[in-house]
Amino acid sequence: MTEQTDHWETPQKILVILAHPDDPEFFCGATLARWARAGHHIIYQLLTCGDKGFNDSTPADMTPDELCAIRHQEQQEAASVIGAKAVHFLDRLDGCLIPDLDLRREIVRVIRREKPDVLVTCDPQNLFAAYGINHPDHRAAGQVVLDAVFPAAGNKEYFPELLAEGYAPHTPREVWVALTNQPNVILDVTETWPVKLQAILKHKTQIADEAKLIERMKSRRTENSIDENPRYEEKFRVVKYG
Repeated sequence: MTEQTDHWETPQKILVILAHPDDPEFFCGATLARWARAGHHIIYQLLTCGDKGFNDSTPADMTPDELCAIRHQEQQEAASVIGAKAVHFLDRLDGCLIPDLDLRREIVRVIRREKPDVLVTCDPQNLFAAYGINHPDHRAAGQVVLDAVFPAAGNKEYFPELLAEGYAPHTPREVWVALTNQPNVILDVTETWPVKLQAILKHKTQIADEAKLIERMKSRRTENSIDENPRYEEKFRVVKYG
């Protein structure tokens, strides 16, 4: 297990591809804040707008389209707290992501358009999460992104129509997979954990009880730390291509 492998010598372009608004903050927000403060250029690409993200605190008359618009704004505000430079949405239907060739082509287009040094996504093999069963969109997003990274994004024979659009092959140098049970990298993110929490709190439509959320996030300190001096970590499976 490696503790620190993100000390890049030059500013990196980092592309985060996940399923829903709030996924970047919940999955790896402290790491993203750490990278932004180190001078790296972070871009979000979200596959849905979370239009089914209703809970007990959602107004009864709110429509999915209205929720989608609010979550766009919430994500922009949260990304600003993190320090991300841009947020893009594919606006696929929440709960309906399928890692098929059509979506893979869209992800390959995004990778070739943005040409990131580092790509961040989530682990498609993680069936269970802290809250129970991992959302199927999370697993689908991780699967389609990894399938797009290799072998498609860097190979001109995959989706030749993208070449005609001007998108030349590109493979990220590193892929960081969050929300994994198979980590090989652990980052100490104690310093930016408060930033992560501040960003999460921007997703007001997803928070039924703010006090309980804050308490839950504070409780995620490492087992070898104490409440008075907590230590926080975020874990990843990192794959390097160069």
